[in-house]
Amino acid sequence: MIPPKPPSRPDRVSLRRYAQLFRQDILSAQPARLYRAWMAEFRTPFFRSYLMNQPDLVKTVLKDRPEAFPKSDRIGEGLRPLLGNSVFLTNGETWKRQRRIIDPAFEGGRLRETFPAMWDASEAAARRVPLGETEIEAQTSHAAADVIFRTLFSIPIENELASAVFHEFRAYQRSQPILNLAAFVPLPRWMPRLFRRDTRDSAARIRALISQLVTERAAEIANGTAPDDLATKIMTTVDPETGETFSPDEMVDQVAIFFLAGHETSASALAWALYLMALYPDWQEKVAVEAQALDTCNFAVMSKLPVTRDVFRETLRLYPPVPMMVREATCPEQFRDRDIKPGSQLVLSPWHLHRHERLWDRPDDFDPGRWHTENGKACARDAYIPFSAGARVCTGAGFAMVEGPLILARLLRDVSVSTVPNRTPVPVAHLTVRAKDGIWLNLQKRQR
Repeated sequence: MIPPKPPSRPDRVSLRRYAQLFRQDILSAQPARLYRAWMAEFRTPFFRSYLMNQPDLVKTVLKDRPEAFPKSDRIGEGLRPLLGNSVFLTNGETWKRQRRIIDPAFEGGRLRETFPAMWDASEAAARRVPLGETEIEAQTSHAAADVIFRTLFSIPIENELASAVFHEFRAYQRSQPILNLAAFVPLPRWMPRLFRRDTRDSAARIRALISQLVTERAAEIANGTAPDDLATKIMTTVDPETGETFSPDEMVDQVAIFFLAGHETSASALAWALYLMALYPDWQEKVAVEAQALDTCNFAVMSKLPVTRDVFRETLRLYPPVPMMVREATCPEQFRDRDIKPGSQLVLSPWHLHRHERLWDRPDDFDPGRWHTENGKACARDAYIPFSAGARVCTGAGFAMVEGPLILARLLRDVSVSTVPNRTPVPVAHLTVRAKDGIWLNLQKRQR
């Protein structure tokens, strides 16, 4: 049984048709040849873009010369109303300064400090999940949001402000298109960007709620009563080069991306992991057996979940939450005998790279055991970028690789999951890779 993936479009379509498909779903807008191509060129009247799957080219862009290939504004423009000038969208010295302040909060030792909050969120998720036929993406969104609020602000999702942010964000997800006009037309910076009113209004409400959280925490820091969580750590960290901390507005920008990146991506990965467990009951049983170790809130239990971790890694391979990343060439380049002009868009696609037919053995198969094969080990080094790579690798990658396996194991310790007839999910990409009509599973109490 092969896990579902979206259909591919014909090789040649008009720009107008491509834009229509892209707006509906970025994945099914792509031709099947991208699963075996090393590089593909796409032309518009305004610019050229190049999708690159060749590992050494991906390495050049992400690891060897990242400053020559900054993040492109084209896709990110659609997120500006919510994310402002956050670390997800910035480049150059602004980005470097932001990372100098943010990175210390996510260093290895901090994972142990945040683990009790993750544990509490996983316990709450296990208590909350309903039995019977359930749309599981809603449940994983709730669980992932709970983790963010507990680790960032030391409050559960039931907190009034936290709950308001979560529910407002659900509305934002439904109104936010993945494509902004700037993705196809190079608008000058002075020209106002056109956003849907409901998208703009929803983003403004989310930012206002986050501002309340930041203001309250700033007062607690000033009074010496702030908890030692991620928000306190970030708000009190001084940039070693400038001696500055984040301003309140800057902190709102960063909290917005922490919530988007830490909640939306984790929710996507967890939902697909649970669906894959329903498709492959033998692997589900292995995870459930490992999950019996989850009896004490101790970071050491994570070492007892190697199969669960492999399952989660394989889920990120097949269903990377962020399916594509766009960089921009700043100087003339030559890749695979193609002349790349400045301003060209370089598309790095975890979705296609992770399923590339010339790199992976059985690329469309679900096989957590592949990580212990020679092919799997080689591809893990050269063709696996669920969190990006190089200087701009996701700050929370280590955080996610604790959170995901922990919640997955904790849920499967108590419940078994099976598929629902005639409810095969179809992957689509909006903010992240989700299912077109949700992921429906049948949950039953597990006999321990």
